[in-house]
Amino acid sequence: MSGIVMVPAEAEAEILAELRRLRARVPQLTGVLAASADGLVLAQDTAATEAESVAALTAAALGVAQRLSDTTGQGSFRELLVRGEHGYVATYAAGETAVLTLIAEPRANVGRLHLEARRSSLRIAELIDRTLGRRGPGGRP
Repeated sequence: MSGIVMVPAEAEAEILAELRRLRARVPQLTGVLAASADGLVLAQDTAATEAESVAALTAAALGVAQRLSDTTGQGSFRELLVRGEHGYVATYAAGETAVLTLIAEPRANVGRLHLEARRSSLRIAELIDRTLGRRGPGGRP
């Protein structure tokens, strides 16, 4: 995963709509955000947490998770789950250049969280790929 992803307002709105659908499917989520692998917020649906800080920390954790996955021979990064005293933070690859990060209550069903987040991360990856495809090489239309 690498590269800075910038999405136009239309794609940001579509990503935000997907984040809201995800929160509707998993009511125990207290926040969701999509970010570039470099830590820039693409879209967010969260009230309590500072999205920019979470995106930056996600990028740092992503670097460690990628190295751990590579070093242990497990292949490319797919997802990371952190369980804290007050709930979960989960990060999922959304294509090669973005990630989906969820913040969930401790009573969240982790299986459901994974199922729904994996679906949403694929959808977000498709939206980003479509946007980048429209822009052409070097960001040109």
